[in-house]
Amino acid sequence: MNVTPRYLGRGSWLSRRDPRLLIICLACFVFAVIQVWDLRILALLALVAALYYRSARIPFRAVRLNWGYVLFFIGFVVLANTLITGGELRGFHEENLHIYVRLPLLNTPISAESTSYAAAQLFRFLSMAAFGFPIAFAIAPGDIGPTFARLGIPYKFAYGLDLTFRFVPSLAADMQTTIDAQRVRGYEWERIGRGPIGKLRRVVPLLVPVTINAIVGAEDTIDAMDLRGFGTGRRTWLRRLAFDRTDTLVLLGFVALLVGVTLISQLGYTRLWVPDVLIRLAP
Repeated sequence: MNVTPRYLGRGSWLSRRDPRLLIICLACFVFAVIQVWDLRILALLALVAALYYRSARIPFRAVRLNWGYVLFFIGFVVLANTLITGGELRGFHEENLHIYVRLPLLNTPISAESTSYAAAQLFRFLSMAAFGFPIAFAIAPGDIGPTFARLGIPYKFAYGLDLTFRFVPSLAADMQTTIDAQRVRGYEWERIGRGPIGKLRRVVPLLVPVTINAIVGAEDTIDAMDLRGFGTGRRTWLRRLAFDRTDTLVLLGFVALLVGVTLISQLGYTRLWVPDVLIRLAP
């Protein structure tokens, strides 16, 4: 593991918080947002997520590719769920839907209700993604293991999570090193197709050396841990974590958010809401 995760949020307001706070806030927010289908409430939660993400001061240029993958995945999931459940929305019968059109072959109705459902899913997933990014980029790499350990997770799992965070950038660095080595040997990386098939063809010759390097690197890590007696006794952590007053206030705020959303959900105010403008568009 010769590469550490990118600490892009260094010096930001969120990076100065106790790293355990980021994990707990994410959990509170996720449990709150999954209870909501009302677009009006989801818009407010999305605003909270946007402000939270902004406080991490993560440069967009450094993570635009990550966001591209996230947006592609979210778009695919939302589209697939809309097509699959277009006529079987919870609490709505097909005869009560305000249908715009039916998709050919699938015969799935696209309606005001399914459009609201897709928008609600989009808000939910994007909000959760915005809360997840600071965990990867606004926690100091050396704090990942102690953070999970201080949350009560067994130290072996905590250390495993620490290594997992380090594995991805290390694998990316090995991939780039392998590409450079293949270029020196005459492999013309740029001349192979640029579409999805072309990109797949470019990667195929790199799979074996990258996989072998990953296995060798994992064995070296295992040997180093064995030499240091890992697993023979309870591990201690040099890094000490403590909540300050700001951390406590932020934590109480997110706990209150979770409790408040849970209460209004129990009262039935978080169900799917269909704007009148979408209903009026239906023939």
